[in-house]
Amino acid sequence: MHIQQQKIAFLGMGLMGSRMAKRLLDANFQVGVWNRTASACDALVKRGAEAIALDQIADYPIVLLCLADDDAVESVFRQIENHMTAQHVLVDFSSLSVQKTKHLAQRATHRQAIWIDSPVSGGTIGAEDGSLVIFAGGDAEVIQQLSPIYDVLSQRVTRMGDTGTGQATKICNQLIVAANSTLIAEAVALAGLAGVDTTLLAPALSGGFADSKPFQILAPRMATHTFEPVQWKVQTLSKDLNNAVTLATELKLNIPVAEKALTQLKTHQNSGYAEADLATVIQQVKA
Repeated sequence: MHIQQQKIAFLGMGLMGSRMAKRLLDANFQVGVWNRTASACDALVKRGAEAIALDQIADYPIVLLCLADDDAVESVFRQIENHMTAQHVLVDFSSLSVQKTKHLAQRATHRQAIWIDSPVSGGTIGAEDGSLVIFAGGDAEVIQQLSPIYDVLSQRVTRMGDTGTGQATKICNQLIVAANSTLIAEAVALAGLAGVDTTLLAPALSGGFADSKPFQILAPRMATHTFEPVQWKVQTLSKDLNNAVTLATELKLNIPVAEKALTQLKTHQNSGYAEADLATVIQQVKA
């Protein structure tokens, strides 16, 4: 499979997908783009992408998906399923439940297509500069063959095992990020009430045991109540954390810290912050 010569369909031009598609275009890949709201593709079409319809998918041997959740991927898959061929490779950058991933991969197999779950971590900044990390699940040889695409988008790809293990790894990643975000908000709120200049928290804790990329991104935004541009949507992290709690329940594992953090994020989401940046959780903590 000569990836560089293959036409790529990229489905989902949200915060992550639009940036990832741009990198592929800049690397001279032939990219067709689709989004439920077609206008989201306009900027990429101006850069050389082709706006495509889902019934054209047979012309694109490699299909990349970066969609919101289980329901969105299921909906799109249902629309392209009858147009898939035995040559198709579907690479899913979305963050899905393990159960849904295995189900879709099985349906792809019935079409003699190959499904590779490839959720990413690194946020919009990582999507822009190609420094994402990717957790891949599925056929090892196909994952290796996809290296020319992965190399444009990421600093590292790790095959975690068979189908679904990439998503399981991403769920663990998001469990840490989402639950940590609520602790960061509590720390910033507590520091502020104690008279600390909270704008100094991020530089002061840099390099220490409490430091992390989410802390360096969220703490300054929380300290200054800077919530634009949106980098992580509250509903996205809430969905991911819900996947973690659901998977733990299926595997009969008790994860009370994650469950508490999920309750906090759902409360914030249901208070009108679903589309808002994750840093706004500071407002829920201070309420």
